[in-house]
Amino acid sequence: MSRTVSSWILTSARKRIVLQGKGRLYSLCAPNRNKIKWKLVCSKTRPCPAGSCGLDNTFFLKKAFRHTSTEEEHFSFQLSPSQISEILRAGELSHKILDLNGKNANSVLRFESNQLASNAPIEDRRSAATCLQTQGMMFGVFDGHAGSACAQAVGERLLHYIAVSLMSRQTLEDIELAVECMKPALPILRWHKHPNDVEYREITSQYFESLRVYWQHLLDLDSEPGFTLEEALICAFKRLDSDISLEVQAPQENELMRNIALQVAFSGATACVAHVDGVHLHVANTGDCRAVLGVHEEDGTWSALPLTRDHNAFDEFEIRRLKREHPRSEEKTVFVNDRLLGILMPTRAFGDVQLKWSKELQQSVLENSSDVEGLNIYQYVPPNYHTPPYLTAEPEVTYHKLRSKDKFLVLASDGLWELLSNEKVVQLVAGHLAELNARKPQLAFEKPVNLGYMHSLLLQRKNRGVASLDQNVATHLIRHAVGNNEYGEVDQEKLAAMLTLPEDLARMYRDDITVTVVYFNPEAIENYHRNN
Repeated sequence: MSRTVSSWILTSARKRIVLQGKGRLYSLCAPNRNKIKWKLVCSKTRPCPAGSCGLDNTFFLKKAFRHTSTEEEHFSFQLSPSQISEILRAGELSHKILDLNGKNANSVLRFESNQLASNAPIEDRRSAATCLQTQGMMFGVFDGHAGSACAQAVGERLLHYIAVSLMSRQTLEDIELAVECMKPALPILRWHKHPNDVEYREITSQYFESLRVYWQHLLDLDSEPGFTLEEALICAFKRLDSDISLEVQAPQENELMRNIALQVAFSGATACVAHVDGVHLHVANTGDCRAVLGVHEEDGTWSALPLTRDHNAFDEFEIRRLKREHPRSEEKTVFVNDRLLGILMPTRAFGDVQLKWSKELQQSVLENSSDVEGLNIYQYVPPNYHTPPYLTAEPEVTYHKLRSKDKFLVLASDGLWELLSNEKVVQLVAGHLAELNARKPQLAFEKPVNLGYMHSLLLQRKNRGVASLDQNVATHLIRHAVGNNEYGEVDQEKLAAMLTLPEDLARMYRDDITVTVVYFNPEAIENYHRNN
């Protein structure tokens, strides 16, 4: 990259105080981000046992090229195209859905996902799973703030809570009986994970016990739980957030488990989860992740259909809701500088007990904790904090009946949407799909077919390969989000610069980005409508 461009990047970055975009890390109260830099329990100063954590290695390829100095003479933005692709593709995940007969009868054809870190470690998480005791598949994107702990916990646990909420009484009884008899319980989910996706293995038993208490509560109901899917999603979101709050208040002899519970509760995460069952698509959203449907219209054009609404300080509905929930005397203090209580941009989130608990409860829990400072727990009570809770994890649920023209669903954290519009994202996915199909033509056979003709067709396909194109559409979106110039084209110099910025500067230009694209099976959708 030219010295002029690199000088502009460094100079502008040094002048920035509030982070670009939402400034979600409480930037108004603590401009020095080092004060709130988040470290999980297994940090660099306390190495994990071999193979048990991997938190610092999750995105090693992307971190390997980063600079640690902001002095211009130490800067070099030179990355080869192959190095750029290596960084961008490190978090790729793709999965094709097949039934037992090898024929795809599922309304989900496949999904492709990827992540690119800005924070270190990345604060976003993602989940994808097939429901084994109920119908459907689930996909989730989780955007953490003030650390990755809450997003990590929600990414591991929320889909289980949703699946349990959808189970029949008989299935819940069978699972409870198996656990009581210490026999293997019925599996609830089949996960589709990236090899580098991390887990809180040390606290799995506590998470399971909380989930068990939840299904016991459902069994204690006088009648069949009988939730609609919308009710199940809302109940699961709220119950998990309640458990996160209760777990940190409960006496805990194991210091490691207590520290994790503290980090989870005092950080936060927004969440967007899609549940697909046949032609029935439900999207539950808490915060400012987003779900957008790509629709191929009859005239050949593409349109973007948003299935979520950003829950933030710019949404008029959220502003009215929060002002309605608090006394009129707080009307001018609920939102300050376009942030909730002057601190947080999202108006719905998991965790963030600083905006949900009373001052007294916060003080009590933190006083009983041994090393709050060492865990980098963010302690700050904003002015005009009078009538908590100010934050909720209750999701807004949208239902959409899939049509044959609904081709794909894009779930992404706000790191993508800050850089690309809904319409641009849909156009990029549609263009990627068209280009991929064009470069991989169907073999057309002449009759009679001979070996020489087959060989020529295979050579033609090989010569028209897709080496220059990202096979994974999520990578394609991230490449454009980070590298696009004012003409909507990928600028290799800009892309190299954005990928090599030091960690303390990278967050000034972009957030963590997580993208999952779900492709629908038009044949399965058409068959459903034909048979019904």
